[in-house]
Amino acid sequence: MTSDGPTRDPRPNLSAAIAATASGDPLDLVLQRIVDASVADLGASMVAIVLSDPDRPGLTLAASSGIPDPVHFAAEVGEPSHPFAEVVASRVATFDRTAATSDGHPFVGAYLPLVVGSGGVDVVLGALGLGWPAPHDVDASERSTLTDLAGLAAIATDRARLASTASERSEWFERLAHTDPLTGLANERTVTRILELELARAARQGSEISLAMFDIDDFRAANAADGHEVGDDILRRVASVLAETVRLVDTVGRIGGDEFVLVAPGSAGALVARRVLDGITALPAVAGRTVSVSAGVALFPKDGSDSAALIAAATAALARAKGTGAGSVAAAEPGIVAEG
Repeated sequence: MTSDGPTRDPRPNLSAAIAATASGDPLDLVLQRIVDASVADLGASMVAIVLSDPDRPGLTLAASSGIPDPVHFAAEVGEPSHPFAEVVASRVATFDRTAATSDGHPFVGAYLPLVVGSGGVDVVLGALGLGWPAPHDVDASERSTLTDLAGLAAIATDRARLASTASERSEWFERLAHTDPLTGLANERTVTRILELELARAARQGSEISLAMFDIDDFRAANAADGHEVGDDILRRVASVLAETVRLVDTVGRIGGDEFVLVAPGSAGALVARRVLDGITALPAVAGRTVSVSAGVALFPKDGSDSAALIAAATAALARAKGTGAGSVAAAEPGIVAEG
């Protein structure tokens, strides 16, 4: 079969498409360069690359040139009878399909699936489609170039998705390293690091830092009598109140079984702790049990000049609060530390 029009040398534009694929640029830019190469190499009047979204059904228009009505095209491309949807479903390229544009002009279309191998299985990521004004015959050279361009688009898409997956996985592990898996709050390691940073900043600026320690009242009894599922529910509800009550500049974390901590720049720790306790008092009963917490608050530099001293002062204050009664708050007292 021979094509209409002059013979084209695809090598310069194909090389540019290869370079774009290897560039590491955003996927939409790479795919658009592949579209542009398709126009330059093959003289197509219309080119589009559509992708299947792994997170939702249908096909998405990723790059195009010469599409008369891109909005209408994007809305219809996922219909089962659409040529793009058919080639994605069949995984078989077609090079001579006749159709008409939305304004009635006949054209000849070529459609190729974007296929990559994954674990020995071919996976279709989308499709590349081109259109020429009819009549047009797609010769062997053009088919070879089309196959190469579809391969580049498939590689670029697969590479971008692998990079996205790797980034998401890295972010997930990063969050996992810094958060408590049950409550979603900062874990002990993160709270310790933030406390050290805040204390160093406060020391430089001559400002104050509040540290509040919280302990759920009668938590061990709830766990023993009602089981760990109830205990976990209590922990999550307390964590939710903490997260919703504190200020944006504050840090809250879970540092033990039923122990939580608040790092609050400034001297308002006792006020914030009281708001937390009030919020927890408003919680509905869990398995028939009223949920309450007690809190101890210490202030840097008055109650401790470093993290260890501040934690000891807040822990001692917490012990006094629990001795006063459920749902109590106590401030640190000079010279009083928690007993080991």
